[in-house]
Amino acid sequence: MFVVSLTYKVPDEIVDFHRPGHMVWLKDAFDAGVFLASGRRVPAIGGVLLSNADKLTLDESLSKDPFYSNGVADFEIIEFTATSVADGYENLLDS
Repeated sequence: MFVVSLTYKVPDEIVDFHRPGHMVWLKDAFDAGVFLASGRRVPAIGGVLLSNADKLTLDESLSKDPFYSNGVADFEIIEFTATSVADGYENLLDS
């Protein structure tokens, strides 16, 4: 499983300019099953994505994000093994 942390590296006006394309990309990635959850960081300095896709699929998807291709954000990918989950989230466990 992967946590992807995005940190904006450009002024808010540039982030806002690329946000519509990012949102279209994000919807397509959710539809393709790449991500399980996403959201803004607090404070709003970037975002967080949760993925259970394989690394190659994740990397291919991230490369298509307008925030990535236009240098809007730095991306940190953290891989971890889910060994414990709350009831109802057993699908997140690594087998």
